Amino acid sequence: MKILIIYFTGTFNTLYLVNKIKERLIKEDSTNEITSFVIDIDSKRVDLSFYELIIFSYPIYAFNMPKIFIKYIKKLKFLPNKKYIIAKQSGEPISFNNSSSYPLISLIKRNKGILLNEYHFLMPYNIHFRYPDNFIKELFNYDKKLLEILIYELKNNIVTKIKKNLIYSINSNIFKIQRLGGTINSYLYKIDYSKCIHCNKCINNCPTHNIFLNKDNKLRFKHNCLMCMRCSFYCPKDAINIGFLKKWKINGAYDLDKINKDRSLKGDYLINNHKGFYSLFPKKIEKINNLYNKYFS
Repeated sequence: MKILIIYFTGTFNTLYLVNKIKERLIKEDSTNEITSFVIDIDSKRVDLSFYELIIFSYPIYAFNMPKIFIKYIKKLKFLPNKKYIIAKQSGEPISFNNSSSYPLISLIKRNKGILLNEYHFLMPYNIHFRYPDNFIKELFNYDKKLLEILIYELKNNIVTKIKKNLIYSINSNIFKIQRLGGTINSYLYKIDYSKCIHCNKCINNCPTHNIFLNKDNKLRFKHNCLMCMRCSFYCPKDAINIGFLKKWKINGAYDLDKINKDRSLKGDYLINNHKGFYSLFPKKIEKINNLYNKYFS
């Protein structure tokens, strides 16, 4: 099968997810031909007609798709009877996140495509606070089961009808104001030159070319920021002040591969941490466990 994965990634959690999906698809059938296509400000429209299955993957930003992602998919020519899957990811399983994919679902249905299903994977936050390694391992255990469900449903051509929720849609539209946040907040970004080593990593990695050097060799910010956090997250010297989000900033990448392979991590974080924020997770995990057991027990 010829498969295309179209994705946007901020701090590379979605890239990590996309690679796991690719690995699993190839393991399932070594003859699968998989092409991955990353979206940035320079991306040209890709021709969907060459592929039998298209998978869309993106991080959820404030209950919505990233602005760059929705702008790109609106350029695509969706084809009738083409099969599609949505594999989105976020740091929490809040039900309002369901509405993030509604614009994409509408595009698929309007063009008589076949949406097989959408899957909501869980990955660590790149803002607010850093997830403990054992909690990330627990999320990975969940994601592995969800990926097996994706493969099973794809293999057995199981189509899940997705019902839209009006309340979720209203909430999503309200939170679209977050897209203005990047433009407004970019006026407040600053560089701490006592820390900055002029590695230019932030310039080279920005998906919208929002960061540049001026004639005085000073880093400056334009006003096309997605608030993806890639620049501040990966700054090797934690030299970037991200304006009104500075108290929520996380600096330094997670070693996701190491956490995934670490057998000393049991992935049982929620046993002793199931109140407050963490109370959001058990119900979602139980739902996936039940579906996984239904298919594989």
